[in-house]
Amino acid sequence: MEIDWDVAIEVDDGTVLRADVFRPAAGGRHPVILSYGPYAKGLAFQEGYPDQWRIMTEQHPDVAADSSCRYQNWEVVDPEKWVPDGYVVVRVDSRGCGRSPGFVDHFSPRETRDLAACIEWAATRDWSSGKVGLNGISYYGINQWQVASLQPDHLAAMCVWEGAADFYRDMTHHGGILSTFWEHWYDMQVKTVQHGIGPEGPANPNTGVPACGDEALGPGELTANRADFGDDIRGHAFDDDYHRERSAHWDRIRVPLLTAGNWGGQGLHLRGNVEGFVRSASADKWLELHGLEHWTHFYTDYGVALQKQFFGCFLKGEDNGWRERPPVLLQVRHLDHFEERAEDEWPLVGTEWTRLYLDPEAAALATSAPAGAASVTYAPSGDGVTFCTAPFEGATEITGPSAATLFVSSATEDADLFVVLRLFDPDGGEVTFQGAIDPHTPIGQGWLRASHRELDPVLSTQYRPYHPHATRHPLMPGHVYELAVEIWPTSIVVPAGHRLGLTVRGRDFEHDLAGDDARLGTFKNPLRGCGPFLHDDPRDRPPAIFGGDVTVWTGPDHPSSVLLPVIPPGR
Repeated sequence: MEIDWDVAIEVDDGTVLRADVFRPAAGGRHPVILSYGPYAKGLAFQEGYPDQWRIMTEQHPDVAADSSCRYQNWEVVDPEKWVPDGYVVVRVDSRGCGRSPGFVDHFSPRETRDLAACIEWAATRDWSSGKVGLNGISYYGINQWQVASLQPDHLAAMCVWEGAADFYRDMTHHGGILSTFWEHWYDMQVKTVQHGIGPEGPANPNTGVPACGDEALGPGELTANRADFGDDIRGHAFDDDYHRERSAHWDRIRVPLLTAGNWGGQGLHLRGNVEGFVRSASADKWLELHGLEHWTHFYTDYGVALQKQFFGCFLKGEDNGWRERPPVLLQVRHLDHFEERAEDEWPLVGTEWTRLYLDPEAAALATSAPAGAASVTYAPSGDGVTFCTAPFEGATEITGPSAATLFVSSATEDADLFVVLRLFDPDGGEVTFQGAIDPHTPIGQGWLRASHRELDPVLSTQYRPYHPHATRHPLMPGHVYELAVEIWPTSIVVPAGHRLGLTVRGRDFEHDLAGDDARLGTFKNPLRGCGPFLHDDPRDRPPAIFGGDVTVWTGPDHPSSVLLPVIPPGR
């Protein structure tokens, strides 16, 4: 393998971005796997994300097999596993990060134009076949949707692994409620590798040069060279141009794509993958859904083989069977394992849409609404109210999107609803799962700010309500309103004797496992069920507006319910 360090890529405004290029030593022209992002291409995975690296390699030794791991970076491919197969791997530090100078403004139109320029640059090098594929996790997947909307000439295929696509709904405002993740992420994962930290920052273990540039800037200069990401997001409470210019434009995305999501990716790494498959204009598109940690399957033999077969087809023109694959590839979740299965469409063919009604008096989910009017009230600061099914008589699969229809009133002019799908064992103990980040994740979550209840009649479906989030419609205290809450997709085979639960509450879900709060070094908060995807900014949720008691109403006139995607056996 030949390595070219810190290659210059000059973009249209004169800024010079820096890239590392890993290419076959034998020379020739080869397809390119490219990534562009903020995590510093010279920062070793093992140094920057030691907890994640340790967990992954201990539990999945195939990740580190057949590689020296010297060139491992966070959330991008290992060159030692790709270059021998005839690919050139190009890693670009995004503007203002790592060894690329400039102003940091994440997911902005400026960044998207930079990425498009990098694609065209890579396609015209003497080591390139002219076909460029994009591949990477999270940030390196999110910006793929954006740049594909620009339709760069040489973008030939893309693999979006656990990304997001809608800057408002997937990323910054779940159901209209501000997520504090991005502000904390900025502090922990970006400011620490901003260009200009210089010799005080990490060093590239292979070259010894500072991973964040040779020049050391002062604190004031560093601050001036970056957007105030948290304040910028907080300043745009509705789905306005700020969010839309950082989101996918589905009708313009026509490149072949593989979009891979995580059942436990509630809060970031799931909804956009599914929406991208359903709504993009690509004629050649595949959806894959799996479990385990956010970073794991991208690097396991399972994930690498999937990626290589996809790119072999569209970058190399190999007749390798990829086109014969059904468009939906699932890892169906059981309590203790996953079952691989192919499907023809999403939602799945033969789904039995099953509506269960909330019964407050019995705290139950039933097949029919209560005969008489009933209600239950909870305080937003508490654990909310939970409704459970009867024990399942046999194993029952639930795979797909869900939605809750809730009739609620509030003592104040607004209310934030946190809706959680849960699983309970025969003894009443909650069963949680390894999520993308959090080790104790429930099976599904949804959110909605009541004042954002307006629906888009064109884009909404019974199983995926779609809210325009364009304006605020305050509540009249005590008045009952109908709210449609999107619950992000899930998969679980419920064993006999277990119960499903639906919890409606006024704050983020937390598990009941006392003393079992996990931590990862790259996140500020302990992991108690929602990972780092919390909604706890008091500036977004002042108690005078969101602190009033909420009442859930049921009965013939207010049939509060949840719609579940039951998959019958032997469809």
